[in-house]
Parts: sequence; C-alpha cells; structure tokens
Amino acid sequence: MNSIKEVVVVSGKGGTGKTSVAGALVRLLTNRVAADCDVDAANLHMLLNPVVIEEKEFVGGKKAVIDASRCTGCGTCREVCRFQAISPDYHVNQYQCEGCGACYFLCPAGAVDFSSSLAGTCYVCRDKYSKPFVYAELLPGEENSGKLVTMVRNEARAMAEKNDIPLVVIDGPPGIGCPVISSMTGVHAAVAVTEPTIAGIHDLERIIDLAQFFKCKTAVIVNKGDINPDYSKRIEEYCATKGSNFLGTIPYESKITEAQVQATTILDIAPDSPASEIIRVIHNKLLTILEEL
Repeated sequence: MNSIKEVVVVSGKGGTGKTSVAGALVRLLTNRVAADCDVDAANLHMLLNPVVIEEKEFVGGKKAVIDASRCTGCGTCREVCRFQAISPDYHVNQYQCEGCGACYFLCPAGAVDFSSSLAGTCYVCRDKYSKPFVYAELLPGEENSGKLVTMVRNEARAMAEKNDIPLVVIDGPPGIGCPVISSMTGVHAAVAVTEPTIAGIHDLERIIDLAQFFKCKTAVIVNKGDINPDYSKRIEEYCATKGSNFLGTIPYESKITEAQVQATTILDIAPDSPASEIIRVIHNKLLTILEEL
C-alpha cells in the first residue's frame, strides 16, 4: 500500500500533555496504526492497554566484555578507559561502558570481546480498541534511540501495509533531538502540542522550524489554553505567520489528570466535558488536513 500517510504528534518540551492528546486522537481515529516513538520513556501503551503479539529485540552499539581466562591483569584496559567502566578486578560495568573499543584494540592479551548487545525491545501489539499498535523501550543506560525509533516506524508501516490501513499516528518524543528527527523524517504532517507559557512558545518555535525544515505540514494545539488566554492568542497569531494550521485550544481540565490515573483518555471518562468537545473538533480539523495531503 503506497498511500499510507504518517502524522506525528510532537512537542518542543516535555510536560505539555502531548501523550494525553495523542491518546485521545488515537481513540477517535478508527482506521489507523498507532506507534509510540518516545522510546526513552514510552507511556502511550499505558492508555492503550495493548496485548503484545510479538517482541523483537533491538541490538544497539557494541560493549566490551573481559574474558577472565585470557586476562593477564596488566592494567592496560583500565588505563585507556576514559569512562572508568573497568573495575580493579577487570569487570566491565555495562552501564558505564560507552563502546569506544579502546580496551579491545589495545589489550595486549586479546582478552576483550567487543560485540553488539541487546539495547531494547520493540513490541508489536493490538490495543484495547483492537487496533494495531507498536511501541518500544530502551534498556536503562542504552543509547541509539534514533535507530530504535526507526525500527518502531518500520514495524508500524508494515502493519499498515499488511492490514490495508491508510494512516499511521505517531506519538513522538519531546524536544528536537535525534529521536524527534527520526520520528519526523518523512512524515506527512506534524501536530505540535504546546502550552501558553514563555517556555511553551519558545519550544514551539523550535519544533515548528524543525518540522518545516523536513517539509512536512504543521499544525498546532494549545493545551491548558485558558490558563493564559493572551499567550494562547499569541500562539494562534504565530501559527498564521508560519503557515501552520491552528487546530484549537484545549481548556484546563482536572478530568484529564483523573483519566491518566485510570490509564485511559478524557474521552472515555468525561465524553461531554469541554475538553472532550474541543478534542473532537480538533480531530475533525485534522481529518480535513489529512484528506488534503
């Protein structure tokens, strides 16, 4: 299926309510595959309560392991390790090892093994709405999260092709770093969730610039918009100058916190609340944008 569209929900900073909004949109979008690309701190699965169909290992960078039977105790490895990852009894701390390979290349006895290691797991699932869902988790201290993001996206696209589904909805990581770039590259639209604060506006500007650098259509949602209407208005005006679609302002709603505690969305526990009504309006606007892509 060549007409699969991908939309990523992003935020220039953490704590804007991105995943709550993404979870609500996923709830409303019926014919879609959902993917959580925030592999450093995945939490969309907490709202979607998935059943895991398949687990796939993610192999990251190389790590050093010292073979005690070959080690002569010369100390060379400890001298060249800049990360102090090797103990006095010549054991490598896997959390401190950065995989530089210095000990491997310089060990005179050839006692250091240097091979790829398990860095995380990708989960292919069905969520509580019986829809395809993919997420992943890095092991503590591991890196290469951009590569794991790519793995999640590839698995999501494969499920979309297999099930003839036209849309992949991605819950992206916060910020503008490598995992965000991996989540955004090649998508058709980026929906930025922000908040009406100085920091929110600053980080929104960064994420919009990044999205437009990758030539994907942009749209903006202001969460908790009624806590500072003046800043919400400034964000709407900023969207007009950048050619971004302003999808709407979600009011502050304590029921959203209650929904998080219950591991669900505001649409499920308070479907008639003002926040839920606005989210449905945002959903309809997003559908219009997707139809135009």
